[in-house]
Amino acid sequence: MEFDIIKDWVINLFTIEDIQRAFTTTLRIIATLILAKIMISFGSQVTDRLFTNRSGKYIGDNRAQTLAGLLKSVLRYVVYFVATMSIIELFIPNAAKTILAGAGILGLAVGFGAQNLVRDIITGFFILFEDQYSVGEYVTIADVTGTVEEIGMRVTKVRETGGQLHIIPNGMISQVANYNRGSMLAVVEIGIPYEENIDRVIDLLKAMSAVFAKTWTEDLVEGPDIVGVVRFGESDVVIRITAKTKPMRQWEIERQLRKSIKEVFDQEGIQIPYPRRVLVNTAGGDTVA
Repeated sequence: MEFDIIKDWVINLFTIEDIQRAFTTTLRIIATLILAKIMISFGSQVTDRLFTNRSGKYIGDNRAQTLAGLLKSVLRYVVYFVATMSIIELFIPNAAKTILAGAGILGLAVGFGAQNLVRDIITGFFILFEDQYSVGEYVTIADVTGTVEEIGMRVTKVRETGGQLHIIPNGMISQVANYNRGSMLAVVEIGIPYEENIDRVIDLLKAMSAVFAKTWTEDLVEGPDIVGVVRFGESDVVIRITAKTKPMRQWEIERQLRKSIKEVFDQEGIQIPYPRRVLVNTAGGDTVA
């Protein structure tokens, strides 16, 4: 008996027209979301194909990836906005006109709360316009060092060497260190014992550098050069070697230089210095070094 009462109440609460209208509205919302998803997916594929085919002819590969990512970001914002307005129109007819009519007041209200958003977008525009960095380049921005994976209208995504992905608002980027523009400098410092003949060691390093330059000619721009003695340590004399390399090859050159130096030192019997201490036996015994 109670169930029949509840059933009759529900039936009286919603008419057949209400149920049909709700069903139709739900279908239109689902169709709008599906269409938005299809448009974003199709637009992304077209963008990738366009820049993949044209990159290398008119613009560089990194620049093409940057512009492709930006266009995808713009496409997402536009499609989301249109889809949202279409859904609102289902509930509030002529909502677009109402929103546009109140755009002045709304803009004033939003302006105070969206200052950071506007700053991010404007900064992102100048980053792209000035070509400060591109997708795939190794940079340091906002105290984060890594490879740029995406540049959007509002944020830049940078992945560190350890795998961490940093999403940085463009407005926070005030200084950029780009490791892919121009030659880089590889610097290796090696310590030798005070007992070694410095001139002899420098001559050996010069001979090693000449062979090294021929082996790694594709990665080197200039050098390696023996700078000479740069400082005195507690137990060693420090000699510096430098070499100009192509972008992003400086760390590999440094590793290979250290390897070559170690091999030469082993062949010539030059020891790598280590800290030494002198212990004095105050009980009258021998001095131990």
